[in-house]
Amino acid sequence: MADVHDFRINIPHPALDDLRERLRRTRWPAGLPGVGWDRGVPVDYLTELVRHWLHGYDWRAWEARLNEFAQFTTDIDGQRLHFLHVRSPEPDAMPLILTHGWPGSIVEFLYVMGPLTDPRAHGDDPADAFHVVAPSVPGFGFSTPLSEPGWNHDRIARAWAELMARLGYHRYGAQGGDTGSVVSPLLGRLAPERVVGVHLNGGLAFPSADPADLVGLTDTEQARIAAAEQVRRYGTGYADIQGTRPQTLAYALTDSPVGQLGWILDKFKEWTDPAHELPHEAVDRDVLLTNATLYWLTGTGATSAQLYYETRAASPGPVVRSTVPTGVAVFPTDPAIRRISEREHNVVHWSEFDRGGHFAALEAPELLVDDIRAFFRRLR
Repeated sequence: MADVHDFRINIPHPALDDLRERLRRTRWPAGLPGVGWDRGVPVDYLTELVRHWLHGYDWRAWEARLNEFAQFTTDIDGQRLHFLHVRSPEPDAMPLILTHGWPGSIVEFLYVMGPLTDPRAHGDDPADAFHVVAPSVPGFGFSTPLSEPGWNHDRIARAWAELMARLGYHRYGAQGGDTGSVVSPLLGRLAPERVVGVHLNGGLAFPSADPADLVGLTDTEQARIAAAEQVRRYGTGYADIQGTRPQTLAYALTDSPVGQLGWILDKFKEWTDPAHELPHEAVDRDVLLTNATLYWLTGTGATSAQLYYETRAASPGPVVRSTVPTGVAVFPTDPAIRRISEREHNVVHWSEFDRGGHFAALEAPELLVDDIRAFFRRLR
């Protein structure tokens, strides 16, 4: 296809040697006894994880797993875009574009790609099959270098519309968590004649509620509002830094793999299923490291943070309620209230789960896949 080029991950050996040498020479900070995770990632936890990164983790094995998915690059609006494009063996499969967020990457889709594209091979109904397109958000992974300022959510949505058209998909669904929970609805508003439905999970943005919205809330909904307020007060420091001084932060993230890992790991601790005490109990340890290693090897701790600056700098306009059918999967840690979501979205499907978390595609992939299938089944 014109303007679309095959791509395969093949990190040069010297880059891996450099990573190992930096891990060996880590300069560790002192930690305070007895504070646990209250002040950030504990030194003893990170030390143990880095020991495994250095002596037990095999990037080449995970690189090979990622290369099992067909990958491509193309240029849109002056920006190099990398994307997975896995076509289903089912001829009537629905095209679906998946969007990850920060501190995630295409690694988030490791467990869902097979069931979504080839349900027959997983013992499920082939009528639920999708052709999946999963781009790396500009500034993340191999969608680099970041070409210029201005890559905010709206511009990403426009690029996605062009990407799907370039691939020959004129009727498709959109799904996303985190950044994807913002970009996917924007894509629906941008191209409602093409986007048949939008499925969301893992939204961190919690719109201001009118007093009337808070009347008659269930205990669960009240707990979500309380949790969202707690996040606002104590859990958004990372966003303030990335949204105001991404370049200053960039030096630490680009020079220290342990610094990069700790910065990412902090969010995996806070946003994964609260039933698990430690991040690696919610998400496999090697998957956590694969995600962090991808950030390190592509040097995108810096450029991925730029999205927060662009989001903060964008002029907010009035939100037009979407007409596109929207489904929402709510996992523990998702601050979602249906009546509030319905102010902006045409919600026709709402599911709530008692396990999983913000990174549902990694934490509870079977639940997420089943919900995506159920939502789009009525829209095919």
